[in-house]
Amino acid sequence: MAAEPTGTYLTLDDGRPAVRFSRTYDHPVDRVWQFVTDPDELERWFPSRAEIELRPGGTVRFSGDPYMADSTGRVIAVDAPRHLSFEWGGDELHFDLEEAEDKRTRLTLTNVLTAEDSAARNGAGWEVCLTTLDARARGEQVAGPHAGSDAPWQELYAAYVAAGVPSGAPVPGLE
Repeated sequence: MAAEPTGTYLTLDDGRPAVRFSRTYDHPVDRVWQFVTDPDELERWFPSRAEIELRPGGTVRFSGDPYMADSTGRVIAVDAPRHLSFEWGGDELHFDLEEAEDKRTRLTLTNVLTAEDSAARNGAGWEVCLTTLDARARGEQVAGPHAGSDAPWQELYAAYVAAGVPSGAPVPGLE
């Protein structure tokens, strides 16, 4: 079965490129908030361990990504448990949570890109990460987003490129 991208490439009102993903989880908002703010939860699905000072201007410490050096970012905005945005590797990540029917939560992740040509690469990467989060939210034991070459990122990358999503940025680990 061919990989099907779930992300959307878009240009924000301010002209910046972005990729956006939406998922709905069978958990209340407070639980999904833990998935996107707790370092131990993030470590299971996010590309890096992220320790976040949950306040505007707070520091985010990223570590453990085999493809990136440890680094820091800055919290842009927090409205617990509905919104978190922070800088990461030059990009911005925005997590928006809203209540859905039956105590479910809709998570929208928007990756505002520094460079347009990183859209396909980042889209494929987020697909792998969010698939891991999806499994975690279902209570499945998962190895994490860096589980090895079995992750279908290359097929997902090709699907994004075939869909006309801008590409060409270097892919960490392939240089």
